[in-house]
Amino acid sequence: MNEQDGGGRQDRADAVDREMATRLLPGSVVRSLGCWWETNAAAYADGTPGAHTIRYTPGRWTQIAPWPKALAPTSAGGDATVSRAEVASAVADALWREAFREALVATYVWGKGKRGTPGGSGPSTLHKILAFDGLDAALAAAVTALREHGAPQAYAALQGQVPGLGPAFFTKFLYFTGIAVPPTRGPQPLILDRVLSRRLRQLAATVGRESGHDVDGSIAAWVWSDGNWSPHRYRVYLSFMHAAADQLAADDSWPSGAAPDLLECALFTTGWETSG
Repeated sequence: MNEQDGGGRQDRADAVDREMATRLLPGSVVRSLGCWWETNAAAYADGTPGAHTIRYTPGRWTQIAPWPKALAPTSAGGDATVSRAEVASAVADALWREAFREALVATYVWGKGKRGTPGGSGPSTLHKILAFDGLDAALAAAVTALREHGAPQAYAALQGQVPGLGPAFFTKFLYFTGIAVPPTRGPQPLILDRVLSRRLRQLAATVGRESGHDVDGSIAAWVWSDGNWSPHRYRVYLSFMHAAADQLAADDSWPSGAAPDLLECALFTTGWETSG
């Protein structure tokens, strides 16, 4: 989706974005997130989602190479688990060696988990991604763009460059890369996938309706679609999420100084009603 093709729709989208940036999270969402924190405070006591762990089945990824040492061997039987912190460590090690494919594999397996793998969609798609001749160059360019220019530029460097690698998964690569190689300017990259986009769509629809800029929710559905977000949309997303994290940090129901990725983790797993 190229937002710049929207003519007057883009002006309305910009107006909704400005309203969202001013209002940030409504009280109902803040309360829902506070309940999430009350339930998960022990797990994420350091204010980061580093302990966020997924379960995956190593044996379903036997065709994938290179395979990160941080992941259980593909010869292992049954399921295994890996946390965000463990993936971050694996990515940092891989990037230090310029093993970009290995870093991607670690983030992809964590992102996919057990979802989609029984039919082979996860491993088969990753296998095709790894077979792309230009993969190393694309990942290296994104890492350089992130380090030297910022997260939106790194997003733009990857968008549409690698067949089969869409933003829901390459933002996972950027997120973990940003932990190892923080950008010199702008916000830290965060994961943006269909779940997070739908959360923002829900917020945007409410703001658009209340402000009169998007009475029927069509603008929210347009800009916060289920995929193929523009680099501009990713920039808007990061700006909102970092500002909302600051908003929450000032609330007694949320840990002060918590990282913005804790909010991303919470939004991924929390539903709410925007009214009330």
